[in-house]
Amino acid sequence: MPIIHTAAHALKSKKPTNLPPLLRRCNPSSSPLRRRRCSSSSALAVPTHEPVSPPEPPVPDHIFSSGAKSGTYTPGDSTFYSLIDNYARLGDFGSLEEVLRRMKRERRVLVERSFVSIFKAYGRARLPELAVDLFHRMVDEFQCKRTVRSFNSVLNVIIQNGLYHRGMEFYSYVISSSQMNISPNVLSYNLVVKAACKMGTVDRAVELFREMPLRSCVPDVFTYCTLMDGLCKEGRIEEAVSLLDEMQMEGCFPTAVTYNVLINGLCKKGDLKRAAKLVDNMLLKGCAPNEVTYNTLIHGLCLRGKLEKAVDLLNRMVASKFVPNDVTYGTIINGLVRLGRAIDGLQVLKFMVERGSRANQYVYSTLLSGLFKEGKFQEARRLWQDIIEERCEPNTVMYSTFIDGLCQEGKPEEAKEILLEMMNKGIAPNAFTYSSLLRGFLRTDKSEKAILMWEEMENNNDFTNAVCYSVFIHGLCENGKLEKAMMVWKNMLARGFQPDVVSYTSFIKGFCDNGELKEGLKLFNEMLCQGPSCQPDVITYNILFNALCKQGDISHALNLLNSMLHQGCDPDLCTCNIFLKALSEKLNPPQDGREFLDELVLRLFKRQRVVGASRILEVMLQKYLPPKAFTWEKAVQQLCKPKKVQAAIDSCWNDLVC
Repeated sequence: MPIIHTAAHALKSKKPTNLPPLLRRCNPSSSPLRRRRCSSSSALAVPTHEPVSPPEPPVPDHIFSSGAKSGTYTPGDSTFYSLIDNYARLGDFGSLEEVLRRMKRERRVLVERSFVSIFKAYGRARLPELAVDLFHRMVDEFQCKRTVRSFNSVLNVIIQNGLYHRGMEFYSYVISSSQMNISPNVLSYNLVVKAACKMGTVDRAVELFREMPLRSCVPDVFTYCTLMDGLCKEGRIEEAVSLLDEMQMEGCFPTAVTYNVLINGLCKKGDLKRAAKLVDNMLLKGCAPNEVTYNTLIHGLCLRGKLEKAVDLLNRMVASKFVPNDVTYGTIINGLVRLGRAIDGLQVLKFMVERGSRANQYVYSTLLSGLFKEGKFQEARRLWQDIIEERCEPNTVMYSTFIDGLCQEGKPEEAKEILLEMMNKGIAPNAFTYSSLLRGFLRTDKSEKAILMWEEMENNNDFTNAVCYSVFIHGLCENGKLEKAMMVWKNMLARGFQPDVVSYTSFIKGFCDNGELKEGLKLFNEMLCQGPSCQPDVITYNILFNALCKQGDISHALNLLNSMLHQGCDPDLCTCNIFLKALSEKLNPPQDGREFLDELVLRLFKRQRVVGASRILEVMLQKYLPPKAFTWEKAVQQLCKPKKVQAAIDSCWNDLVC
């Protein structure tokens, strides 16, 4: 039934209407998408259990009581248009329907601009299918000609709601329809190119882009930017950069946004040299860098560990009258903390505050964590005091970071007091908070308090997860409490948690330290039967190597080493030291281990494990055990391949230029 008749019937029957007529017309059986949109619009409905009196007519008759007629047009039409605009702005779809019903009944002229207003209202209400429905009824029901303007409006509503596949379907249907006779313009192409990029079908976006000249459409800056961004996100940087030259040849001048898209792509790839050249190109074209340009470059420099250059660029940014935002400062502070320079991060924070910016909770958490890890306990405490005095309300992450830092300092009792303060303020701790406290008590030989803490955690199932179990089991094994650790292990399995590498390795070490090597090997074999996410790592193997070599069972240790290589796990410095010590102390006559390490290097090269082989070579040189000539030859062949040499040269140039 048409929506006008439905609305009229509802008014005549005087029954309460829970949904505006325009929404009631949505047929749940028409399509899955329409069913979803109908359900999403339920927020506009009046609850069915409350009777609703019939609404007052939105268009009083006295407004149109005067005015001479001239054909089908009357002076009142402008009033109708104003009502449509107002109701669309308010999202009052019931009143909109009444206006449309009256205009149709009185044969008033409906213009496309009014429909565009309604389409936008549907977009704001997240009802794209109703916009599509009204678009199809424009001609037959309201005798209003559709043009590319209304087509673009509906297409934009669909895509803005994230329905990219639906948008492509709508585009193809309308453009291929001979009855509608609508040709796309630049805006149409910009929308579908965006949809194709969002869907991850960048090749389809390129096809649409190349199709534009065939339809006499000239791509604009937005077209190029959208396609460049899609290519960069797919890692196709070269194609994106080539579009910059193409757009300039076509007379389309890039903006700061265009350059920022490419600079961001190059920085994420780590190609700072070309990113810097793009900035130079940007300046030559008279396009000044903006905040986004600086933020992108600073972030790229921090990712590459070039903190000094990032700070210099920050100073240039401030000198250029640009105001750095929280992201800019946070990126530099995070980079400094990663390099173990949390004190310098504090200076940047001071610089930030002096210029009127406020640090967010992420910045404070990062600095607190860095200061504690570097052993700067007093500075971390002063920072925490500053946070409280500046009335920056700490959240769960900040409290958890401070508690973890206090436990690293060896003061779990004080950390427990902070936990109580945190809970008194209504801030809920998480698994990380409790894990830190457990680790703190266990490290300070206060295992009984750790057990009491664990019992407290078990009373609230929300705070016990696989990480908590791993931390607790590791600490108990380190303290020699294998029986209690086994009870926790069984409890973990009973609750459906899968032991991880840390849990298995902790137990294996506990057995080995307790002289129960067979139990450790048994658990190791069980570990091998688990999925790929729980395979032994080099730490697990080293624990077993050490235990076997101490017992003089070097042959068993060598067999285990073969298994380790077969599993794709490379030996490290600790592995080499364990075997070198065993070969010199347990064999008669003793060996210096040169033959052993030389053979190990060749086996790793044969398996194309160049990084692992390089580590062993480094150990040999440090211990004055020179490799054989044949081993050197293999090393040169693997390490000095043309691509690797070129990559090293490019890296050097990048360091010099940037």
